[in-house]
Amino acid sequence: MIMVVTENVPPRLRGRLAVWLLEVRAGVYVGSVSKRVREMIWQHCETFMEDGNIVMAWQTNTESGFDFQTLGENRRMPIDYDGLRLVEFFPVEEENSP
Repeated sequence: MIMVVTENVPPRLRGRLAVWLLEVRAGVYVGSVSKRVREMIWQHCETFMEDGNIVMAWQTNTESGFDFQTLGENRRMPIDYDGLRLVEFFPVEEENSP
C-alpha cells in the first residue's frame, strides 16, 4: 500500500495520480501498486510537481514498517537517526528578522 499527499501541485499532476491511485481527500491518494509502478509514479511527481510539495509513504519491512520520501519545500524534512527515519521540523522564518 502506498499513500501520496500533495500540496500546491498543478491539476495535471493530480489527474495523473488519480489514474493509478484513489483520491480519498483533496490531495491525498492511496493505492496498492508494485514497486515498479510506485517508482514510476514518483518520477511523474518529480517531473510535474512545479512549486508544490509531495510526500509518498509505503509499506516495507523496516523497523517502523514503512518508508517515505519527500519532494519540495516543507517545514517537515526526513532525517536518518541511527538508521531510524524521523521527521525534523524547521523553525518558522519571520519576514522582519534582521
